[in-house]
Amino acid sequence: MMNPRDVKTIADAKRIVEERGLTHVKVGLFDNDGVMLGKYMSKSKFFSSLEGGFAFCDVVLGWDSKDQLYDNVKYTGWHTGYPDAPVRILPESCRDIPFEDGMLLFMGEFKDHAEAVCPRGTLRRVIEKADELGFDVKAALEYEFFLFQETPESVREKGYRNLKPFTPDWFGYSMIRNSVHSDLYKQILEMSETMDFPIEGIHTETGPGVLEAAIAVDSAENAADKAALFKTFMKVLAQRNELMATFMAKWSGDYPGQSGHIHLSLFNKDGTSAFHDPEQKHNISKIQRHFIAGQQRLMPEFLPMIAPTVNSYTRLIPGFWAPTDATWGVENRTTALRVIPGSEKSQRVEYRLGSADANPYLSLAAALAAGLQGIINEWEPEDQVKGNAYDQSHSPELALPSTLWDAAQRYKQSDAAKAMFGEQFVEHYAASREWEEREFRKHITDWEMDRYFEII
Repeated sequence: MMNPRDVKTIADAKRIVEERGLTHVKVGLFDNDGVMLGKYMSKSKFFSSLEGGFAFCDVVLGWDSKDQLYDNVKYTGWHTGYPDAPVRILPESCRDIPFEDGMLLFMGEFKDHAEAVCPRGTLRRVIEKADELGFDVKAALEYEFFLFQETPESVREKGYRNLKPFTPDWFGYSMIRNSVHSDLYKQILEMSETMDFPIEGIHTETGPGVLEAAIAVDSAENAADKAALFKTFMKVLAQRNELMATFMAKWSGDYPGQSGHIHLSLFNKDGTSAFHDPEQKHNISKIQRHFIAGQQRLMPEFLPMIAPTVNSYTRLIPGFWAPTDATWGVENRTTALRVIPGSEKSQRVEYRLGSADANPYLSLAAALAAGLQGIINEWEPEDQVKGNAYDQSHSPELALPSTLWDAAQRYKQSDAAKAMFGEQFVEHYAASREWEEREFRKHITDWEMDRYFEII
């Protein structure tokens, strides 16, 4: 029997479906917010779609994470009638779904006119720019996420208050916790291997019920696929165990936020590291230095792709392991960019600003595109930060926008963003983030009620 991860061509995809005697397969793609959407598709429809693509209502590019329609985007809306958009199926994305008895999953992506606003297509355009510059890109993403002894029904019944974490108290790197709950860890690790987003390491983090999982390094496009699938199916696996996983940037003011750190490195076409130079301090090559400079300079401009929700900005406060300025340092976890010196294989930069709620395709595209701009323009970074970055003053240019609205305004005016992602994508995505902020403004928070109801 054919292994799903050996499927590379249309012929391979048809063969494995026939071998398994499947009447249907599952096909999915990712929207603006990194949410996986899809359907079961009959064998005959799937076979024809492999050859010529299929149509998917483009409303999924015109609504938010709660299926509410954007009122401010040009690409689609009532003014276009929400027509179908063309989608290509990616045979090489074939995967087993371990809890669906032989069912196969295939990923798709928008093509033709829709590709300009497709998150996966946007990342690929950035990767192609790296290729034109003579670089192959390696990446790995790692996520913190909280688990709760709750269900989709119970959290709503409770109004998202008084939720019960999977485990109590602060207990980072706990061998007790991962041994007591080894059955769940085994399920997570087996799923990650079966679905080909292998986990390099997983452990408890600091806070009740929080875990951190580091996904193994791969080419940039594969790394984004793996991260997006991990987030989706970690939620599925949790709910199948009568638990819930959240990748919100911050669910409680009592605990640190949840990161989605991005590790990036560039390699020359001959396989040698473009980042590693043993003749230089910390092995930082000229290319890596320019790359760091680009990431630093453009971090405030590209921020909505890294911190895409209103909630993202509750994490970006001093003292909670998330940066507030576009700083860099060597092996410094208080800075936005952490350079990790090492061998030719391991020399890299960790983009620590990333939060767990970001769309992996877009956060990786932003982190990579900024670095490439640094190389193209031969920018130089500001002096590295030594010690606690939170306790030091930094150049005003390094300050990050403090709200999603401010970030979106900076983003849509960014010439670098338009050059790297395309004007149509920048316009579309900025409008979607403005919508998100405007939706938030319609609501009254518990904090406001407590502060003003009686006293003011």
